[in-house]
Amino acid sequence: MFRSLRNRNYRLFTGGQVVSNTGTWMQRVAQDWLVLELAHGNGGSALGITTGLQFLPLLLFGLWGGVIADRYPKRRVLMLTQTAMGVLALVLGVLAVTGTAQVWHVYVLAFLLGLATVVDNPTRQSFVVEMVGREDLPNAIALNSATFNGARLVGPAVAGVLIAAIGTGPVFFVNAASFAAVLLGLYLMRTGELRTVDPVARAKGQLREGLRYVRGRADLMLVLVLIGVVSMFAMNFQITVALISRQVFHSGASTFGLASTMMAVGALTGALLAARRATRPRFRVLIGSALVFSLLVTVGGLMPSYWSYVVSLVPAGIAMMTFTTSANAIMQLGVEPEMRGRVMGLYMLVFLGTNPLGAPMVGWMSQAFGPRATVVVGGVVAFAATVAVALAAMPRARIRPTLARLLAATADR
Repeated sequence: MFRSLRNRNYRLFTGGQVVSNTGTWMQRVAQDWLVLELAHGNGGSALGITTGLQFLPLLLFGLWGGVIADRYPKRRVLMLTQTAMGVLALVLGVLAVTGTAQVWHVYVLAFLLGLATVVDNPTRQSFVVEMVGREDLPNAIALNSATFNGARLVGPAVAGVLIAAIGTGPVFFVNAASFAAVLLGLYLMRTGELRTVDPVARAKGQLREGLRYVRGRADLMLVLVLIGVVSMFAMNFQITVALISRQVFHSGASTFGLASTMMAVGALTGALLAARRATRPRFRVLIGSALVFSLLVTVGGLMPSYWSYVVSLVPAGIAMMTFTTSANAIMQLGVEPEMRGRVMGLYMLVFLGTNPLGAPMVGWMSQAFGPRATVVVGGVVAFAATVAVALAAMPRARIRPTLARLLAATADR
């Protein structure tokens, strides 16, 4: 189940990610709460704008992040991006502690964090295969998700307690310090044991080359369409959990953190189940998990009490993680090594870069129609998109075996 951890470099990488991801989840909760406090009556819209600005660079420059991942040594790039993220967390902490933080400060820092993420995400995703190789890649992807969601399990709960006790500022300082663990792990790696891919020489048209490559692959295109629609309409938990906790059930910071933690319980469970399978996922697993996730999101938006809503987040998290780990593995295992950075740049653009469109929309709909209606509509749209992608894939699944049988019969004659 954990065979990727036999690799020393991967253990160093994963250990640093556990610490850093815990700090990152703490900051997400603290940032949301800070925005709600600073924006007063316009909390929903301000929260949507903040989230949108954080992901806007992915929409604008996400493809270039994949080009950079293919052009330069990934370990060095990660050291630069992780340092930049730590500095941004430190600045936000200083503003919060000194009482000078304003909503526009958070907007600017969220956008700058998004710029660092543009390069960090495709580089980090494509760096995994250089540590563990193709055979252990599905297992490593699932374990990465498990560590991410394990941190998500701890971080929001700790952040909720700290915010209630001493305010948001110290939480940002903790996150800034957590990046030291990642940098240390990257520094201590044995570079000779990495399965590095020769960097792609700088040349014109590399971005277009990556787009043509994906456009010519119908299987990759279907995955991108599905992950884009579902993430835009049904995965805005950073916004919807905060709004439902505060505006529907009128909970405080600690109970808001609990809701995020329960979501992480499901996501962690889903990631561990994916690591247990550790085989190349099939397209039907992707479709089935997307359908289940969409239904659970819709049901969650209709829950009558806070505790029933919190409980519904667990199976939703399991289905969500099964869906996302399947999509990630299908994309990475289906491409050539020299194209992996650009393909993952496009994948991360579609997966996360749609948030600048989805987050403000979710914030506005929550203001106009309420958080419940927003969540239900998002689940219904995601379900419809999944059915459409499944129908689009069915002819290929049926025609190819038929053609193969016809060709074999012709050859026998």
